Amino acid sequence: MRAVDLIERKRDGHELTTEEIHFFVEGYAEDHIPDYQAAAWAMAILLRGMTVRETIDLTMAMVASGETLSLRRLGPVVVDKHSTGGVGDKTTLIVGPLVAEAGLPVAKMSGRGLGYSGGTLDKLEAIPGFRVDLSPQAFFDTVSQHGLAVVSQTADLAPADGKFYALRDVTGTVPSLPLIASSIMSKKIAGGADAIVLDVKVGRGAFMETVPEARELAQRMIDIGHGVERRVTAVLANMNQPLGLAIGNSLEVIEAIETLRGTGPRDLREHCLALAVEMLLLGQKASTPEEAYEQLDEILETGRALDRFRRWVAAQGGDPDIVDDVTRLPEAPVQHTVAAPRSGHIARLDARMCGLTAVTLGAGRETKNASIDPGVGLVLHAKVGDHVREGDPLLTIHARNQQEAQAAARRLLEAYAWSETAVQPEPPVYEILREDA
Repeated sequence: MRAVDLIERKRDGHELTTEEIHFFVEGYAEDHIPDYQAAAWAMAILLRGMTVRETIDLTMAMVASGETLSLRRLGPVVVDKHSTGGVGDKTTLIVGPLVAEAGLPVAKMSGRGLGYSGGTLDKLEAIPGFRVDLSPQAFFDTVSQHGLAVVSQTADLAPADGKFYALRDVTGTVPSLPLIASSIMSKKIAGGADAIVLDVKVGRGAFMETVPEARELAQRMIDIGHGVERRVTAVLANMNQPLGLAIGNSLEVIEAIETLRGTGPRDLREHCLALAVEMLLLGQKASTPEEAYEQLDEILETGRALDRFRRWVAAQGGDPDIVDDVTRLPEAPVQHTVAAPRSGHIARLDARMCGLTAVTLGAGRETKNASIDPGVGLVLHAKVGDHVREGDPLLTIHARNQQEAQAAARRLLEAYAWSETAVQPEPPVYEILREDA
């Protein structure tokens, strides 16, 4: 079997066999197949696509390229959550304590942010002392004792995916649905999840900009799960404007605490509850969405989720006193409030522009090795559908200096569109795709 033959077969639109796919993935992972042939193969897949069976085989070949983790000792069903990224996405900090308090263990491996899409690990590391580099034994012990742990992904899980991911980024093959779906699912399957809730963002601040595109990606991942005996649910969520009001690592930790206290933004609360509901259903902690929602709402209202968050932070070495005193988190030296330039209803708030501006302030990274400033970012005071008067506070920029704050203000004003008449905001969740629907 030769790599060039498989490239040509896919180029010409043929379906590859299971053996051919495993040969190519294993060969690339072990450096027997060079980058230029892997790039050609990825481009052929982008142009010709893959069947569901081929995509399942590609996923499992990536899983087989490294170690796999078993989480069975943590409970009969282990449910994981994966977000496709977004602006202001601090859902794990809220959903994790909620679901853990409902009796479902949360053992999660997360990543760092790249570009305008924020990373869960960066937000957690804004908490003084918080450790994301736990050993496997410490990871299991923390989940066993506290119901929840979030750690950095290990390079030993699906290493072939890591190589293909880096290659796709520089060869124009990122948009391939089979490659996206197999990348996401290989890491989740290798990580030991029995069931997976996918938080698929849709809109200007997401990779998939339309609901049909997001639905197609979600269905492909559901099909992969079904093919390897994992249950998968996908929540298609609005990312045309930022999620919640805060963008930036410390600022998002503060907003997560406010949400767990019951005072956070409504869209963030409802988005997190939708994800948590699906996790409880897959984890067999509730039999209907209504029952799951009622459980979770009670956990939020009684403060139990906030208590769980406090214990979780302490368990991973973080300062639990941030819950009562958020000034213990890193702060930017400059807070610059931008006034509304006119009166009217906000008709649009471009999530991508907000995310890119946060990166220029230092809240995100454009390369994997870039450093970030945990204290910088921005806080919105109004969103789509809100009416503001000229001169009202529109947003506050948290910056390292006045020059950067002023530059960010000029850029962010371009993210808004205005209407003289009332505007109905889009819902936080568009639809939910379940395997048995």
